[in-house]
This record gives sequence, structure tokens and C-alpha cells, in this order.
Amino acid sequence: ISSGEPLDKSSLTALLSNGRIISLSVIMGLPAILAMLWLAIRLSRTRFADYLALRWPSWRMLAAGIAGMVVLMMAWEVISRVAGRESSPGFMMDVLKTARADGALWLLVFAFCVAAPVTEEFFARGFLYRGWSESFLRPAGAILLSSAVWTMMHLQYNWFFLAQVFSIGLLLGYLRYRSNSTWLTVVLHGINNLAATVQTIWLANNS
Repeated sequence: ISSGEPLDKSSLTALLSNGRIISLSVIMGLPAILAMLWLAIRLSRTRFADYLALRWPSWRMLAAGIAGMVVLMMAWEVISRVAGRESSPGFMMDVLKTARADGALWLLVFAFCVAAPVTEEFFARGFLYRGWSESFLRPAGAILLSSAVWTMMHLQYNWFFLAQVFSIGLLLGYLRYRSNSTWLTVVLHGINNLAATVQTIWLANNS
């Protein structure tokens, strides 16, 4: 695309699915989100770590969370096979291929499995859940609403994968409630993204 030339639809789509660009935007967005959360939490005169429930969960809760995530993803795998749908969204495949072509696969793995889980969980299951759970919504309403907001952050997917994202959000929200630990949801989110990335790499290599 030459300088000053407007982006057409195909060029814009290619830009928004470029693995290196997405990875860099996710990684660079992390400190900005953390700064915004810190400023907002400072107004409540609560310690940052306390407000976001940044405490390590018990090993029992971690094991239960992993088991729950495995069962949920296995259920969605069965549903996708029965419905004749792809196991990995096309968007992820495009992102992976462009990242690999640019030699930025390692950057993509870090962005998806570390930076994105920290950013999204601190915001959704940390900040939003804490505020809403102490309002008239109570924990149940906070879990539902934070899951809906988190799902809206993934509108690059079609409705089938958005339903999957929402269900994961409900599970993570419930685990946040039971464990009182946002680090638990960060770890589980990272593990899930890593599994999805490995699956996409495998599918790309065998396609």
C-alpha cells in the first residue's frame, strides 16, 4: 500500500489479521491497561493487588480449574464435530500464518498466552467483577455481565466461537468467585490460549 493511498476492504482485513501487528498491539497495550486500572483503583483507596484479588490460589483450586477447562473444551470439541465446524477459527489460522511468515511466531505465542490473559483477566475478572459484584448485581450478575463484556472483546470471531468464549467467561467468572483469585483465571486463560495456539499450529501443518 503506497503512502496516502486509502485502505480498501481486503487490505484492511489483511492488516487486522497480521500476526506481528496484532502481537505487538497486544503487548504494547498491556502497560497502558495496567496504568488505567491503577489510576481507577487508586480512587477507591484500595491496594491494587487487593482490589484485583491478585493472590495465588490453592493447588486444589488450580487443579479443579484445569479440570473444568478441559471438560468444557472437550464438550465444545464434540459440539464442533457434530455441527461440522472447524475446531479452530479461520481468523486464528490467518494470524498464525502471517506471524510465521514474518518470523514472529514466538511473539504471537507471548502475546496470546501471557500478555492477553493478563490484560483481559485484570480488566474483566479483576476490575469489572470486583466493582459489579459489590453492587446490586451481586456475584452472579457480575459473572454474567463481565463474561458478556469479555465476549464483546472478541468480535473477530463468528457467533459459534463467540458462544464458546462466553461459556469460558462464565467458567472463569465462577472460578474467580470461588477462589477469590484473579491469578487463577490468568493462568487458566493462558493455558487455554496456549492449547488453542498449539492446535492451530498443528492444523496449519496438516492442512
